[in-house]
Amino acid sequence: MILRLYRRLPAGKFSKSISKSNKTAKEQNPLNILITGSSGQIGTNLALRLLAEGHAVLGIDYRQNTWTDRIPMRMVDLTTDCVGRMLELIKGYEIELIVHLAAYAKVYELVREPSRALQNVDMTFKAAESARLAEIPIIFGSSREVYGDIHRHVTNESCADFVVAESPYSASKIAGEAFIYSFSQCYDLPYIVFRFSNVYGRYDNDLERMERVTPLFIKRISQELPIVIHGKEKVLDFTYIDDCVQGICLGMEKLLKKEVVNQTINLACGQGSSLVDLAHYIGKAVGVEPKITYTPAQPGEVTRYIADITKARELLGYNPQTSLSEGIPKSIAWTREFEQQKGL
Repeated sequence: MILRLYRRLPAGKFSKSISKSNKTAKEQNPLNILITGSSGQIGTNLALRLLAEGHAVLGIDYRQNTWTDRIPMRMVDLTTDCVGRMLELIKGYEIELIVHLAAYAKVYELVREPSRALQNVDMTFKAAESARLAEIPIIFGSSREVYGDIHRHVTNESCADFVVAESPYSASKIAGEAFIYSFSQCYDLPYIVFRFSNVYGRYDNDLERMERVTPLFIKRISQELPIVIHGKEKVLDFTYIDDCVQGICLGMEKLLKKEVVNQTINLACGQGSSLVDLAHYIGKAVGVEPKITYTPAQPGEVTRYIADITKARELLGYNPQTSLSEGIPKSIAWTREFEQQKGL
């Protein structure tokens, strides 16, 4: 993709739109952060949180953010653009940390189009190589998919078996983690790898681009339309977006202070819920009885995962606040407010 032209800013300086927002305690030590995948759900929420705290954020993505124009960004496609472009931005804006979130993230879509999984690996390599050459730390957004369909009661970080990949998506995250670990081993690249799990909440309702189960169920159940659950017995660990972002922010702070370095950490709620639970929580919140059809789980899907978040608690002080039953009403309220604002 050809880089879209933007007004060039002086090296090392952020414009007013990129610079720190309202004064907070964080302004005592404001940071310059680059977020890849800044137009995605986690990237959008993280960027807005950091800006609100007084940090400077530069997002990069291959597409414009469809939810907000408040995040300063540059159009960069990591599947085609070179590391040199990343280094130009890192050095030009004095970036201190990369948070790498860019990825094709729909598991079953990558089963159908496995070449996208290879693009995930390429994007992670370029992010890691940019961090290495710029001599700055990196946070990599990995996934619980690296564990495969292992059916443990709870899963801690040591349970990943990199010999078995459940799907091309899980293979791409395994390969991405391997690049991060190898760069740390060979080049002393400081990192934290976060393994996310079913993040839901604000800025996740772009269903035309990517179907996510929670906003899809919210939309269809609210409209009294039937839903399909692929795997009635499937149990997953749903993470409310504010808890996810809080964990990332804690990791950023610890990594930059060199208090937590070169660690792989589950970032989730630590509670298991079925898709049937999810549907009924939504139905209760909107006052509609869900109309559910059940089919077997789709190829490549994990059917049981509950994260052991002990490590996140002990290393980061992470303490998720929102269970699925509490998060669903918040998600529905945000969706309704957003649609009203957009006249949808």
